[in-house]
Amino acid sequence: MTTEDGRHSADLPGEPSVAATGTQATAHTAPSSHSAAVRTRRAKPKHKSFLRELPGIVITALVISVLIKTFLVQAFYIPSGSMENTLLVNDRVLVNKLADKPDEIHRGDVIVFRDPGGWLNGPQTASRGGLLGLVRDGLVFVGLAPAAGEEDLIKRVIGVGGDKVVCCDQGKVTVNGVPLDEPYLFPGDDPSTETFSVTVPDGELWVMGDHRSVSEDSRFHRQQPGKGFVPVDDVIGRAFTIVWPLDRTRILRHPATFDQPGLDASGG
Repeated sequence: MTTEDGRHSADLPGEPSVAATGTQATAHTAPSSHSAAVRTRRAKPKHKSFLRELPGIVITALVISVLIKTFLVQAFYIPSGSMENTLLVNDRVLVNKLADKPDEIHRGDVIVFRDPGGWLNGPQTASRGGLLGLVRDGLVFVGLAPAAGEEDLIKRVIGVGGDKVVCCDQGKVTVNGVPLDEPYLFPGDDPSTETFSVTVPDGELWVMGDHRSVSEDSRFHRQQPGKGFVPVDDVIGRAFTIVWPLDRTRILRHPATFDQPGLDASGG
């Protein structure tokens, strides 16, 4: 279009051309839709990328779990009533596996240890293969089921290397001549129906269950080669908390009776 002075209307200042308001506007709108499609198409590979990374994430988590179980903390299932009422059947506890050295094991600790030899004589459960075996192995791994042929025990440390442990003086267990006040004993149980007087060798432990009337602990293995003592080398770690069932979740605290200063007067 030409004006009376011969100039094209597009050259007039302040007056937009039809191309600017029509064809160019359409050009701006179309790429916007195209860009959205491109963004949508580019977003999909992120899901594929996550799926590709998922096996690596799972493997890493399993490796971390194995390392934690091997070196730091492990869950254990309680299969018997020998530690009632501190620990009940079907409780699950966490065990600190760093607490397995002589200077980290103390009187009053609840410890998990391997069978020193001849303590466990019950029938062993045959392991299963296939899917059921894998499921059971997984439950054992997290402490929700006992291992087949379980060879670990859990008891309370009463005496450490050098201690003289005697029962029963005035109806109580004594350590280095100091009587123990044992509030953790199963209600109605005596400290022991077996009399004994032992001196714990260095590097070994004297252990007893809290449910004394049903616990086959150090007292009942004195005729065996180990004389009822548990080598520190057989200790897996110290139980420090109940994690299952949820209504029993709590910290396993150190009994005050083992803090009596006289205990160290002539013992470890």
